[in-house]
Amino acid sequence: MMESLTTTIQAPVKGHLDKSVADAYTQLEEAYIHRHPTSHSIYKSATESLPGGNTRSVLFYAPYPLSIKYAEGARLHDADGHSYIDMLGEYTAGLYGHSEPLITNAIKSAVDRGLSFGSHHEDEAHLAKAIKTRFSPNMELLRFTNSGTEATLMALAAAKAYTGRKKIVVFSGGYHGGAFSFKAGVSSPVNAPHEYLIARYNSIDSVKDLAELPENRDDVAAIIVEPMIGSGGAIPGEPSFLEGLRKVANERGAVLIYDEVMTSRMYSGSGIQSQLTPENRPDLTTLGKWIGGGMSFGAFGGRREIMELFDPRKKNALAHAGTFNNNVLTMAAGRVGMEQIFTPEKAKALHDRGEKLRKQLEDVSKGTLMKWTGLGSIMNVSFTPATDITCPEDFGKPLTELGDCLHLFMLEHGYYMARRGFLALSLALTDKDLAGFVENVEAFVRAFQPLIALK
Repeated sequence: MMESLTTTIQAPVKGHLDKSVADAYTQLEEAYIHRHPTSHSIYKSATESLPGGNTRSVLFYAPYPLSIKYAEGARLHDADGHSYIDMLGEYTAGLYGHSEPLITNAIKSAVDRGLSFGSHHEDEAHLAKAIKTRFSPNMELLRFTNSGTEATLMALAAAKAYTGRKKIVVFSGGYHGGAFSFKAGVSSPVNAPHEYLIARYNSIDSVKDLAELPENRDDVAAIIVEPMIGSGGAIPGEPSFLEGLRKVANERGAVLIYDEVMTSRMYSGSGIQSQLTPENRPDLTTLGKWIGGGMSFGAFGGRREIMELFDPRKKNALAHAGTFNNNVLTMAAGRVGMEQIFTPEKAKALHDRGEKLRKQLEDVSKGTLMKWTGLGSIMNVSFTPATDITCPEDFGKPLTELGDCLHLFMLEHGYYMARRGFLALSLALTDKDLAGFVENVEAFVRAFQPLIALK
């Protein structure tokens, strides 16, 4: 199917680029439908009980999503008998791959000891210590949650309680969990009902302009930022921008919060904040994804005087509930992962591997609309004529149809990635896997050259 597609794509007639892309997508979609009848049947059945057959928005894509039957290592296997090399890594949570022996053994052992204690247990203390050590010196105390979304909820609650203020500075294109999305500079209707001040990413002037307005000067509780914006296109924060946020927070008496739910894997596994000088680091950090060893996980922590608001030994302590905050499966898996597998040395090697891969992808995409952004083992591909991308607005008008084509093309060739172009490497991927990915991206470039070449 792909050979015929390669030969049938022609240079578009002037003014008919959209039609040419639509025709190419139709061919890919028809091939996809032909190859995945069982996934279609499973999806159709799901629509009878779930709205749109979906309970996690990011997993849906047209014409219908794959149904995965099982996974092992860096491989996914669908209900129709096809296998894929997993380049998505569960949106960074799948750092360890799908069957890391130490992780699976830790989970099995935990199951044998009992699924739920309703009590403190040793693994939670060990995991907390491992995280504190990794993020030292600015992770003095921390608490567990079940997701990054919950971690954001609690970090913002802490900031508001600590400062006695109510306004939150966020960034256009930012995402801090299911209740904190600011796509295109708009607060989502399902967001938690805070009073948000939406600034432009990588623009410290936009932050100052908001924070210094008379109605805001003494009412900013927190600035929350992803040091690399994630779902908005994997755009790293410039050092001067991150340092500027620290200065504004200091001047305004606000709590600076880093959302490192995705980026905590960076460099030596201690996040992007590890590259900043101590005086420029955040007051609080939110964590999640990989640290739970593949299980549901979140955490927030930082300065002692803020986190001690939750100390139950203190009078009028803030309450923080959650039946599964210290659930035995996550604590066991996370502890083994942090202590025995994802060492600082392993983290640095994965980070460097990602940097090398992104450079290779940039090389095979030269002269096209394909732009690779990211840092370390997290990256994103977008289709745009823009050359200097520092914030989501720089992408310009989304050329989503070309991204849709790339997604189905890569599935056809056995590589699983997000429809929006997002990738996150796992430790289970081999050099051969990554080389094959580069080769197939290059094949896409050749096949779609008439449609993606820079004019």
